[in-house]
Amino acid sequence: MKVLIIGSGVAGLASAIRMAARGYKVEVFEANAYPGGKLTEISLGDYRFDAGPSLFTMPEYFEELFQLAGKSFQDYCPYDRLDTVTKYFYEDGTVVEAFKEPKDFANELELKLNIPKQTTLDHLANSAKIYDLTQDVFLNHSLHSLMNNSPLKLLKASSRLPQIDIFRTMHQANEKAFKNDKAIQLFDRYATYNGSNPYQAPATLNIIPHLEFNIGAFFPKNGMHALTESMVKLGKELGVQYHFNSPVDEILVENNKAIGISVKGKNILGDKVISAADIMLTYRKLLKDQKAPEKILKQPKSTSAIIFYWGIKKEFPELDLHNILFSKNYKEEFEAISKNNRIYHDPTVYINISSKRQKSDAPNGKENWFILINAPNDNGQDWDQLISETRKHTIKKVNSILKTNIEPFIEEEDILEPRLIEQRTGSYAGALYGNASNNKMAAFWRHANYSSKIENLYFGGGSVHPGGGIPLCMLSAKIIDELIHQ
Repeated sequence: MKVLIIGSGVAGLASAIRMAARGYKVEVFEANAYPGGKLTEISLGDYRFDAGPSLFTMPEYFEELFQLAGKSFQDYCPYDRLDTVTKYFYEDGTVVEAFKEPKDFANELELKLNIPKQTTLDHLANSAKIYDLTQDVFLNHSLHSLMNNSPLKLLKASSRLPQIDIFRTMHQANEKAFKNDKAIQLFDRYATYNGSNPYQAPATLNIIPHLEFNIGAFFPKNGMHALTESMVKLGKELGVQYHFNSPVDEILVENNKAIGISVKGKNILGDKVISAADIMLTYRKLLKDQKAPEKILKQPKSTSAIIFYWGIKKEFPELDLHNILFSKNYKEEFEAISKNNRIYHDPTVYINISSKRQKSDAPNGKENWFILINAPNDNGQDWDQLISETRKHTIKKVNSILKTNIEPFIEEEDILEPRLIEQRTGSYAGALYGNASNNKMAAFWRHANYSSKIENLYFGGGSVHPGGGIPLCMLSAKIIDELIHQ
């Protein structure tokens, strides 16, 4: 059996390994000259940057993937658990360290924010409970397949909806739990992990802190791009063929069956086709002669980002690997993004500095700053103006929090923004996570991992079930594998 895979992002690479490990002939077609999709890297002078995702959680999904081929993931991609997940900086000078152990983190919140330790531990325990209740039905298997979801199973799942806190917003749940503005803001931030708004997204997303604290946050020894490199290496060992600079023009359909793809005017036949490309791109370009699921495609899209890659010719010992410099008014910041399609004048600034762990990523005495600012997706805004304004506001924020003048230390710079995100990764409108999760039914409005109308056609990646981010993209590959071999 021959499997053709469109796109070499996380889901495409993981699907290739799964199919090859089962003995299938696998070919991957990638429009870019490099693999990884958003999970790639760039170099500026003597600085190296991970271009996209910067937080590594749920390494067990990689361990499981490599075990299918009889390999150890650690042999391909060594990684360590972080002692401090993130450092949080507030305008009044308060600094909170999110230590890896829940008890240590609870002690920190009690010391810095006067929050009883048990309050934090109870919140993280509830986060774990939500995860336990959702992982089987909503994450690990196809939400849409009748074979997986019998009426009895669906009834059982629906009875859990109140328990997984689907009827409150994340902010409402955090507000009731903590009654402390700084702690609420800290936990509201987790909505941004899938491009959502904590004032609209269901409190079910409070599942995310469980991944960081109860399971752990990690760092691959050679940076996040090592995840891509390790999967490509294993794929090649299993016989996967990768075709770069090979954008797919069409998915070939005959008698309601996917029979192959067209690449540069050449038809390539296969028994199964997996599109790990954005679902909008898949339907609008690759399946343009097929009826599209318009209700799903028209769902509101997630946020995007403006990313500044700065080579900084100075070290800042007060910063860690992951750092958050909070906005003064979180609600106004999200309203600017979701209601006005703008970027707030006092943005929350995320700074990732991989050279804190991997010294070779920056010259001695210097640091590589990956700075991410939450932004709306592309709706025709004047991005050149927005980027210019955001850069000024970002510098102002960094200077205010760190009591410095950062601009003279920037010796290398590059910028990634919604237009380029769409151009380089195919993510519609630059939305980083496909559809947004800003309503209680959002999980049910993601596209299934298979086509109900075209046989032998499957879908993976962050724009389909179960969602965006590295762990969920890995799960989409697992679900496709399960669907093919049920």
